[in-house]
Formats: sequence, C-alpha cells, structure tokens
Amino acid sequence: MGIISRLFLPNQYVKSIYEIDFDKLKERNIKGVITDLDNTLVGWDEADPTPGVEAWFKGLSDHNIKVTIVSNNNEARVKSFSKNLDVDYIFKARKPLGKSLIKATKQMGLNKDEVVIIGDQMLTDVFGGNHNGLYTIMVVPVKNSDGFATKLNRMIERRLLNYFKRKGYINWEE
Repeated sequence: MGIISRLFLPNQYVKSIYEIDFDKLKERNIKGVITDLDNTLVGWDEADPTPGVEAWFKGLSDHNIKVTIVSNNNEARVKSFSKNLDVDYIFKARKPLGKSLIKATKQMGLNKDEVVIIGDQMLTDVFGGNHNGLYTIMVVPVKNSDGFATKLNRMIERRLLNYFKRKGYINWEE
C-alpha cells in the first residue's frame, strides 16, 4: 500500500455512526472517541442533537468510552450542540492539522492507540487521524449538501475513492 492509501484510507467505513459497534471498539482497546460534528452526527444545518445522537452518546458513556467533539466550525455552533450532551469539545480545530486531535487525546487522558476519530471527510478527519496515528472511521455524510470548501474536498474524495476501488483497497459502495 502506498503513502496515499496510508494517509487517506480509513480503517473502517460505515454508513452512519449507528453502525459502529461499541463492543468491537472495546475489543480494540478504544477508550476514547473524537468525533466530527457537521454531517457526521447531524446535518450541518441542524442546531441540536437528535434523540438518536443522544442515545448514541449515552451508549458510548455506558461502555465507559470518553468522547470529545472536534469541529472546524465556530465556538457558538460547537458549544451549543455539545452542551446538552455534556461532552468536551474543540472548535475551530483546523483539521487535518493534528494539534486539536492531540489536544483532545490528552484532555481525555488517553494514548493515541486508545482513540478513534469518526468523521465524514477523507481530507480532514481521516487524513488528520491517520497522520496522527489514530484509528479512523469514516461515515457517509448525513446530508448531501455542503459549504463551498467541503464541495471541493468531496470532488477530491471521489477521485481518491475511485483510485482505492481500482487498486482493490476498498469494497464498499458510496
């Protein structure tokens, strides 16, 4: 596998956060989750967690898995969303740069091999996680609409996905 694959290919790909098996995370010795917010947990234009997202966070808590929301969005957006979930958060994270991911890992008191990052973007979440030695899970975006910068990322992602399919590195459907 080449450098492109090592940096951009997620360790796991699921349709949504709800397909993530908490018991399997525990088997991998995962004790912490860094999760993206927009289009990973809810649509980028949804202000509050859905009941399903609230239940998902409770499930993580019930499995003694710590969670930090790490988002490139602004403080008002991330703080407002996180407050009812009672989880730590980092805003304006500048993913894929690793500073925020390292900070989240340290805040949870964990080592990078005990943390998974979950997100919907290959160029920010997966690349940032892989580059910093985290286990990466990519989810299908909750919504098909994106802001301008994300639309550019998605065009590049499609090319990378096609490359990975041609090479036989992935077997999932978009």
